[in-house]
Amino acid sequence: MAGQRIAILIDVQNMFYSAKHQYNRKLDFAKLLNFIVNGRTMVRAIAYVVQAGDVDMTSFINFLKLNGFEVRAKELKIRPDGTTKGDWDLGIAIDSLTLADRVDVVALVTGDGDFSELVHTLKAHGARAEVYGFPMNTSEDLKRSATEFTPLNSDVLLYE
Repeated sequence: MAGQRIAILIDVQNMFYSAKHQYNRKLDFAKLLNFIVNGRTMVRAIAYVVQAGDVDMTSFINFLKLNGFEVRAKELKIRPDGTTKGDWDLGIAIDSLTLADRVDVVALVTGDGDFSELVHTLKAHGARAEVYGFPMNTSEDLKRSATEFTPLNSDVLLYE
C-alpha cells in the first residue's frame, strides 16, 4: 500500500444523496480524502459537481479546492419537457481511463452501478480499481466488480 500512486474521483451528487439518505448527514470531504489516501501518494483528487442555477455552491467548491481537490463543475441542464440532466458519468470514465496508466490505483467514490464496466476496463488496463461507497447505496454489481470495495460509514460524515 505504501508507495502506491492513487487517483481519487468522487461523484459528489451520488455521495451527497447517499449520505443524506442513509444517515441524514453531510459527507466530510476532507476526512474522506484522508481516509482513502491512507499513506499513499495522491496524484490527483477530482470532485465532480453538478450545479443547480438556484443554489450558490461557491463556498462548497472553495472548500473542496482548499482541501486538495480539483473541481469539475457543470450546470444542471433542464430539458424543454422539464426533466433534468446532470451527471458526470462520462467525464469520470474518461478521466479514470486517462489516469489509469499513470497511477497504481484508481479510487472511484460512488455507488452508481453504471461504473461496473468502467471498473472492469480499469482492471484490464492494469490499475487497481477501488470503490468506496455507503453499503446500502452502492450497487452490488459495482461492489463485485471492484478490486476492493471499502464501505463508508459515519466516520466520514460531518457532525453539525
